[in-house]
Amino acid sequence: MLATRWSPLAFDPVAVLSDEDVGSLLEAARWAPSFANSQPWRFAVGRRDEETHKRILENLSAGCQPWAGNASALIVAAHLDRATLPRAAYDLGQAVAHLTVQATALRLHVHQIADFDAGGLRSDLEIPDDLRPAVVVAVGRLGDPAMLPPDLRAWETALRTRVPTAELLVNQVPIT
Repeated sequence: MLATRWSPLAFDPVAVLSDEDVGSLLEAARWAPSFANSQPWRFAVGRRDEETHKRILENLSAGCQPWAGNASALIVAAHLDRATLPRAAYDLGQAVAHLTVQATALRLHVHQIADFDAGGLRSDLEIPDDLRPAVVVAVGRLGDPAMLPPDLRAWETALRTRVPTAELLVNQVPIT
């Protein structure tokens, strides 16, 4: 299942996420492991045609807005920013990974976006000061790559590659 996961730019502009789909994604994130079971992640969910989606979209970079606007939902993933939670960013990554795997199980696609205005999101969504927005997650059904501009279409349709497992090792222990 993990090998089928990928981060598209082409989302179906009419597909809708059900309440059950959104609940399932958040439930998967809820069960992620965290340092001392602190669960320092928080999410703001905006479905297409909702005000929250619009506000999130407006705070994405100009390069991301055209394709991300077609996602069925945009989810701001943030973590508590406290000295007592030294692993909060890592823990949020775990929660987003769990959400991503659940999306794949539901035949949904996720594209994580790091190019956004965190201050704008904080202001527009009234995110508390003790939360740090870390990523925006676009979620939806796969769309038609032909609807993308030529440069993005080329990126979208290029062959996926992964670094060989042997290159991931720093201690040179052979894998058998």
